[in-house]
Amino acid sequence: QVQLVESGGGLAQPGGSLRLSCETSGTDLYSNPMGWYRQAPGKQREFVASVTNGGLTNYADSVKGRFAISRDNASKMTYLQMNNLKPEDTAIYYCRQWGPPVVWGQGTQVTVSS
Repeated sequence: QVQLVESGGGLAQPGGSLRLSCETSGTDLYSNPMGWYRQAPGKQREFVASVTNGGLTNYADSVKGRFAISRDNASKMTYLQMNNLKPEDTAIYYCRQWGPPVVWGQGTQVTVSS
């Protein structure tokens, strides 16, 4: 069974940086598109970024130019480099594997505050 485990969340100051990691386990395959979503308190979960097996990326307008998604197919890791963080980036960040099957991680908290 495929499992995704996120890490790297925490507290950052406005203008600071964090790097999130997502480890895929339970499978020898790692060819599905991968991505990140986030959910702020009282809001719906929203798309942040995605990357295909070939490295094509897509970003939400709110993070373009500040966030960068990448993947290492050899180690089955997906990353989200977050720069110039803003208070509105505060949310739980979830790693997602596009299906089939669709798989979600448990989430990691990111808080941006001075």
